[in-house]
Amino acid sequence: MTQTNRRFLLAKRPVGAVRRDDFSFESVPAEQPGEGQVLVRNLYLSLDPAMRGWMNEGKSYIPPVALGQVMRALGVGEVVASNHPAYKPGDHVSGALGVQDYFTGDAQGLHKIDPNLAPLPRYLSALGMTGMTAYFALLEVGQPKAGDTVVISGAAGAVGSIVGQIAKIKGCRVVGIAGGAEKCQYLKDELGFDGVIDYKAEDLLAGLKRECPKGVDVYFDNVGGEILDAVLTRINFKARIVICGAISQYNNKEAVKGPANYLSLLVNRARMEGFVVMDHAKDYGKAALEIAGWLASGQVKSKEDVVEGLETFPETLLKLFKGENFGKLVLKV
Repeated sequence: MTQTNRRFLLAKRPVGAVRRDDFSFESVPAEQPGEGQVLVRNLYLSLDPAMRGWMNEGKSYIPPVALGQVMRALGVGEVVASNHPAYKPGDHVSGALGVQDYFTGDAQGLHKIDPNLAPLPRYLSALGMTGMTAYFALLEVGQPKAGDTVVISGAAGAVGSIVGQIAKIKGCRVVGIAGGAEKCQYLKDELGFDGVIDYKAEDLLAGLKRECPKGVDVYFDNVGGEILDAVLTRINFKARIVICGAISQYNNKEAVKGPANYLSLLVNRARMEGFVVMDHAKDYGKAALEIAGWLASGQVKSKEDVVEGLETFPETLLKLFKGENFGKLVLKV
């Protein structure tokens, strides 16, 4: 029996915020796997700010999604047919499965996962690229030391919440910047952050002075824009600024706004460095083992915000840019 595959194709390059008409939505028969290929029924898809960048034409760390191509997305699913010796029906896998019901393609790039060890959405959050990003960006680029003050923007989001917990494990004072009382309370009460700043309800500079009286040693930036500019006024000598994302800028119709206070880097002999998780692929296994241990011991908690319905993809993706998600945003197919 041939399965029906609903899928979103990129129809045009978005200008500003993503709209439903930037995609075409169609139902076609799922392709059967060829030699060395597998057919995977997608169960959960990861929705990430990086998806907005993948829709743009131009040079980046990964080729853009081509017009007419299935929208790129990481996901987890179940193998339903296989012509590859390493995979059999019933296996669960993660990989770049696309915004669709079924993935048909080469098994290269897929990884087996065990649904008995953790809920499947967790393989898209703490045990997936989200966890890898938090782990390597903080530890390799931020290089936190015990006693450092670590400030995180987008702190209640998928990556930021895990970054803060790892920084606490490393003995740092952790301050999270988030929007809304509920998110700020979660960071303090549930995740053990030392301080929080609600950028929607208070003056950001005043909050930074209150929560970081001795300055900022590591800044983990997920948002860019005005928040990056404000934190640059508080950095310490030899501070490290990790540029993980800039979600405040992704939907700009004009040029990206760079930091006006960048001379603080010069004065403080500080370092600002960009981060792309794929650079650390060879060490994912090591990181996954350590994160799994922290999850098992309760030192790290993972929160997934699951929305049901493949057909809701364009609107659900926008939750990221409106700050409406709470934890890792996952689409249940």
